[in-house]
Amino acid sequence: MMHSKEFKVNNFDLLRLIAATQVIVDHYFQHLKLPISRFGIDLLYLFPGVPVFFIISGYLISASYERNNNIKVYVRNRLLRIYPGLWVCIIVSAIVIHITGVRMFNKQVLAWLPAQFLGLIYTPSFLKDYGFGSYNGSLWTIPIELQFYALLPLCYFLFKKQRFNVYLYCALLVFVVANIVTQVVPINERLSKLISYTFIPHFYLFLLGVLMQRLQLYKSPVIYSRAVYWLIGYIAFSLSLSGVIEPVTYTLIKNIILAFTILALAYTAPTLSKKLLRSNDISYGIYIYHGLILTVAVQLKLANNLNLLILVAASYLLAYLSWIGVEKPFLRRKSKTIHTLPKD
Repeated sequence: MMHSKEFKVNNFDLLRLIAATQVIVDHYFQHLKLPISRFGIDLLYLFPGVPVFFIISGYLISASYERNNNIKVYVRNRLLRIYPGLWVCIIVSAIVIHITGVRMFNKQVLAWLPAQFLGLIYTPSFLKDYGFGSYNGSLWTIPIELQFYALLPLCYFLFKKQRFNVYLYCALLVFVVANIVTQVVPINERLSKLISYTFIPHFYLFLLGVLMQRLQLYKSPVIYSRAVYWLIGYIAFSLSLSGVIEPVTYTLIKNIILAFTILALAYTAPTLSKKLLRSNDISYGIYIYHGLILTVAVQLKLANNLNLLILVAASYLLAYLSWIGVEKPFLRRKSKTIHTLPKD
């Protein structure tokens, strides 16, 4: 039955949708100060959205690059994936923020706006008092994802083809150590925050995805159609050892198990995503727009008057409009040489 296990038939769109929804709920609970029990917190972080995005990104983008490693094609496809949706989101953000109380016609905007268009996300001083202090807190991962995009071809260039996976294992180990070091070695708060916005503490997640793709683990009998077993094991580990073992170790082991669980979920009943979503991928739109909705709600003091479901629904609506009106048309312009692969 090995021949029926197709790489391109998977549930990654559905998994990204779930991950984006987790990020929404997480941010809304944090910033709207909604009450939640300890068990509720454990459930909320059971499927952490950002690590899921990074792992899936490494898996799919490395496969895309291996299918066509022409650097011009690669860069073009990556730009089409990230920038059109981001640019429209930033323009919408600037307009909405201007309408809701912050004058956007000032000298700082001349430097800030081009930087946002490039993906160099930061909140300028004139927006520090807007909302909860970040004009769109969800965009912090965009620069990190762009760093991943830049580093992937470099890895393929530096690692010798005949020993690529050996070098990949070594790189993975190096960045696992880097992740631990950045969390346990005492450094000043400003430097620690700066490092957290770089690829350094997060790259091991991306490399995990690359490694699983290189090894074609989706074909393995312990992965393919085995999501139930991985879910049980992952949930048992996550809920039973949360708060029991040292947090850095716990998170690291949890994310590694999560990576294999994601792969098993992607290739268990692998046509489910297409049946439910009809090839519509609104996860990116949800991710980039929910932060704007949240900060506007806080700014207008609507947080206590708006139902959480309304905010989530608004995020889904903007995401769908972004997908139909912006992302999907630009994704059609991507190179046809990788048309058999998922949209990443």
